[in-house]
Amino acid sequence: MITFIVSIIILIIAYFTYGKFIDKLFAPTDEKSTPAYSNHDGVDYVPMNKQKNAMIQLLNIAGTGPIFGPIMGALFGPVAFLWIVIGSIFAGAVHDYLTGMISIRNKGAHIPELAGRFLGKFSRHIVNAFSLLLLILVGTVFVTTPASLIDILLDGNVAFWVILGIIFLYFFLSTILPIDKIIGRIYPILGAVLLIGTIAIGVSLVFSDYTIPELTITNMHPDHLPIIPMIFFTITCGALSGFHATQSPIISRTTQKESQGRYIFYGMMIAEAIIAMIWAAAAMSLFDGQTLSQVIAEGTASAAVNEIAITLLGAVAGTVAVLGAIVLPITSGDTAFRAARSIIADYLNIGQKKVFNRLAIAIPLFTVSYILTKIDFNILWRYFSWANQATAVIALWIATMYLFVKGKNYFVSMVPAIFMSYMVFVYILNAQIGFRLDLNTSFIIGFIFTIILTFLFFKKARTNRANNLTVDM
Repeated sequence: MITFIVSIIILIIAYFTYGKFIDKLFAPTDEKSTPAYSNHDGVDYVPMNKQKNAMIQLLNIAGTGPIFGPIMGALFGPVAFLWIVIGSIFAGAVHDYLTGMISIRNKGAHIPELAGRFLGKFSRHIVNAFSLLLLILVGTVFVTTPASLIDILLDGNVAFWVILGIIFLYFFLSTILPIDKIIGRIYPILGAVLLIGTIAIGVSLVFSDYTIPELTITNMHPDHLPIIPMIFFTITCGALSGFHATQSPIISRTTQKESQGRYIFYGMMIAEAIIAMIWAAAAMSLFDGQTLSQVIAEGTASAAVNEIAITLLGAVAGTVAVLGAIVLPITSGDTAFRAARSIIADYLNIGQKKVFNRLAIAIPLFTVSYILTKIDFNILWRYFSWANQATAVIALWIATMYLFVKGKNYFVSMVPAIFMSYMVFVYILNAQIGFRLDLNTSFIIGFIFTIILTFLFFKKARTNRANNLTVDM
C-alpha cells in the first residue's frame, strides 16, 4: 500500500517540478501563432480549448496500454511500479511534451517529417514506413481488444463480427471527418467515463481487504521471462510509448497557445501513468502470478480487466469501469488511423480539405487493417511492442537533436534515448520475432550498436549545428 500511495504522490509532484523544468527549458511563447491558426483548414488544423485538447490527448495516447500493459507487467511483480514511475517522469512525459512542442514549432509536422528535418532525408522514409506499420498495428489491435471486452460484457449475446463491424465503422468516420465533428464532441464524455471508472477502481482497491504488494525488484514472472528488457516492452503506454509520438502532432494542430503544452502533453502522460499504476496494483492484489497468467492466456488481458472491475466494484459500477477500459482502445484506434491518414497525406503532399482525398487514403488503410484482424492477437502485440519502442527511440533522438542545435540541455532526452536504444537492440537480438540470440550475447552486441548509433548521432548533430540548421519554422 505504501509503495502505491507514494508512487501516485511522486507522479503528481513530478508534474509541478520536473514538468515545469522541461517546460522552462523548451521556453514556450504565445507570441507566435500556432498551426491551429496559421494552417487552419477546418479538418485537421482546428483550434480547440485547453481542456478539450488535454482530454483528447489523454484518450489518444492511452489505448489499451495503461490497462493491458500494466496488467501483463504485473506478472513481473512490484518492480513494474518502478518502471511506471521513473519511465513516465523522465522518459514518457518528456518524450510526449517535446514531440508535441517541436511539432507545434514546425507547423504541426508528424514524426516522419520531423525525422527528415533533424536526422536526414533518408530517415524520413524509414520513419514513415515505421510509423505507418505501428499505426496500422495499433489500429488493428485497438479494434480487436475493445471488441473482446464488449463481447465479454454482453456475454456473447451479440455476434463478435457485428461488434467488430460497428467499431470499424466508427473508426472510419472518425478518420475522415473534421476533428471537431466527432472526436472533439464525444471525447470529453468518454474521458469522464474513463476517469470515473479508473478512480473508482483505485479508491475501492485502497479501502478493500486486498493487499497491494510493496516494492521489490525480485522477478516474480511465472514463466521466468527476464525483467530486462521485457518489462520495457510489456509496459509501454503508462511509462514510455512511441505511439504517443504519432498522436501528439494531432493535438499540436489544435492547440491554441504554446503555454498550454505542459498541461496537454506532459500532464496527460502523468495522468496515464496514474491509470497504469491503478490497474497494475489491482492485478497484483487480486491475482497471484500463476493465476493472472492463466486468466490472460484464456481470454487476453480483457478477461482480467472484467474480473478486476466486477470483483472490486460489483456488477453495476464494475460495468462502468469496464466501459472505461473499452473507451481507451477505441479512442486511440480512431486517432491511430487518423494519424496514418495524415502522415500519408503529408508524405505524398495530398491536401485533405476534399473528402475524396481523405477517402482515397483511408479505404486502403482499413482494408489492410481488416486483413490483419485475422492474425493472432498475441503475435500482433509482440510486433507492436518492438515497433512501438523503436518509434519512441526515434522521437527521443529527434528531441535531442532539436535541443542540441538550440544549445539547450539535451541530456534530458538523450539519456532516455540512449537507454531505450540499448533496450530496443537487445530485445530484437534476443526475441523470437527477431534474431533469437542468447540474452548475454544480445546485451554485448546491443551495447556495441548503441555506441555506434550515439557516435553517428553526434556526428550528424555537429554538422547540423555548423550548418546553422533552422529548427523552428
